[in-house]
Amino acid sequence: MSGGTDGSLRLVLFGAPGVGKGTQAAVLKEKLAVPHIATGDLLRAAMQADTPTGRQIRKIVGRGELVPDALVSRMIEERLTASDSGRGFLLDGYPRTLEQAVFLDRLVERRGMRLDRVINLELPAAEIIGRLTGRRICGACGAIFHLRFDPPQDGARCDRCRGELRQRSDDTETAIAERLRVYRAQTEPVIEHYETQGLLTTVDGNGSPAEVTERLMQVVRALGR
Repeated sequence: MSGGTDGSLRLVLFGAPGVGKGTQAAVLKEKLAVPHIATGDLLRAAMQADTPTGRQIRKIVGRGELVPDALVSRMIEERLTASDSGRGFLLDGYPRTLEQAVFLDRLVERRGMRLDRVINLELPAAEIIGRLTGRRICGACGAIFHLRFDPPQDGARCDRCRGELRQRSDDTETAIAERLRVYRAQTEPVIEHYETQGLLTTVDGNGSPAEVTERLMQVVRALGR
């Protein structure tokens, strides 16, 4: 399989919380010169713009509910019609359910496109829990530290402003285990969907960010890019 004959490259990047997907997506965006399209970014932008859709999303989020598949899919469809998506894209956080995956299949087919590869970035659950439970955030300035990878000089205080460092309520081991359970329940059917189509590649997320980037780029180079 190779990228599109026009040089386009259309990728989907999967990864559970804590695997480093955001870090890798930012690097791939630059290396591949394609837009990084993250559902979280689209939702935040809509709310900040205070559009009718944004106000609808704000109400849903304010109630603590998940944004419905149909609404997320509509935003993805609008984003993929933008001119910068014509030569390719890197989708992050979408599709997250089988319904979204089927919608995306139909969307790219209608637009005369195809997905080139779906990459599943994986880490053992124990490593994910270790990464996320070590995260600390300054309650005053919002600076982020990690007890293992980027430890503060004083374990209880921010290096920048001396504010108190705190652990997010969803970064506890119990909360993370539940987030991983929900993620896997949602995405397992999606991964099987793309595996059946022969589009799925699983990449080991262990190692330094540069090592993981190289593994991802090996997948891209195998597509002829």
